[in-house]
Amino acid sequence: MWGRYPEAVNRTLLLALLPLALAACGDKGIQGLKTFKHEGGDHRSGSLTYAETPPAGGAHNPVWQNCGVYTQPLYNEYAVHSLEHGAVWITYRPDLGAEGVAELKKLVDGHTYALLSPYEGLPSPVVASAWNAQVAVEGPTDERLKAFLDKYEQGPTAPERGAACSGGYGETR
Repeated sequence: MWGRYPEAVNRTLLLALLPLALAACGDKGIQGLKTFKHEGGDHRSGSLTYAETPPAGGAHNPVWQNCGVYTQPLYNEYAVHSLEHGAVWITYRPDLGAEGVAELKKLVDGHTYALLSPYEGLPSPVVASAWNAQVAVEGPTDERLKAFLDKYEQGPTAPERGAACSGGYGETR
């Protein structure tokens, strides 16, 4: 087939078919992924308003939230700074239940750039957020959570990837 057309047509066909070939190989991304366009480096004090619930970027406190597992809600302003450093923040509805929370703890175990905390008013039972990316799922065993964590922990969307995720703010609201 390729030899019947001029080289330029062959290249055009190849470029047109490449996305279909990648999709057929399973490179479909994370279903339900939402992306945003927040700029990094906007440090502010005080309470801030965010476009997403929970936030996935934007202005934030000059101090970051220490990465780890929390049993109480976090301040958005500190957690967003951790996202800027490359953390993934997994939030869950406070009524998720002990079994669900235990599943999420297993998921983040060993991840040094992850936050886990309850969050009031989530649009779904569990939401994973990174700088400029977010996915909402119906439960803690949804495979998209691991895929999201693998892709976005210290991922390319973080404006200050590799900056500290400890030595900051370690309290809750």
